[in-house]
Amino acid sequence: MTWARTPLAEPDTGTFAEAKALEKEHSTIQNSKAARTVACHATDALDCADLLEMLGLTAADGKSRV
Repeated sequence: MTWARTPLAEPDTGTFAEAKALEKEHSTIQNSKAARTVACHATDALDCADLLEMLGLTAADGKSRV
C-alpha cells in the first residue's frame, strides 16, 4: 500500500516560528563562543583549523557579532 497524502508544510508563523528564531540565535551564539575558545587554545593556525573542522565550525563562526 502506498501513501497518497503529501506531508504538511511546517508553519512559519506564531509560536513555532518564534521558537525556531530563538534556537537559531542561541546556536549562533554557541558556535561563536566555541570557535573563539578553540582559537584561543589552539597551538597554531593548522591546529585551529583542524579543531574547528572536527566541530563542524569555520573561522567565520568566531567572527560573528551577537
